[in-house]
Amino acid sequence: MSRRCELTGIGPMVGHSVSHSNIKTKRRFLPSLKKVKVASEALGQSFSLRISNAALRTLDFKGGLDPFIVKAKDEQLSVTAQRIKRQIKAKLAEQAAA
Repeated sequence: MSRRCELTGIGPMVGHSVSHSNIKTKRRFLPSLKKVKVASEALGQSFSLRISNAALRTLDFKGGLDPFIVKAKDEQLSVTAQRIKRQIKAKLAEQAAA
């Protein structure tokens, strides 16, 4: 299971641990991932995704999963999130046509 956010695509970064004597050793900075159920208003169902805390705050700011995922780039989204995006776009197009 990869340590990557399913909505923003953020993953582990590398850097240095710096000691008091300024000795640098390699370390990894892992993203803070949470398994969260996120509801889609257009589809009327909820999805379980592993997303970062920053992405969760962004979802709250943007107004939910639907507005965030419609504007998100496909390169950043996981396969599951891309599938959800296609479903939401189809449902919104269907509602606009009706």
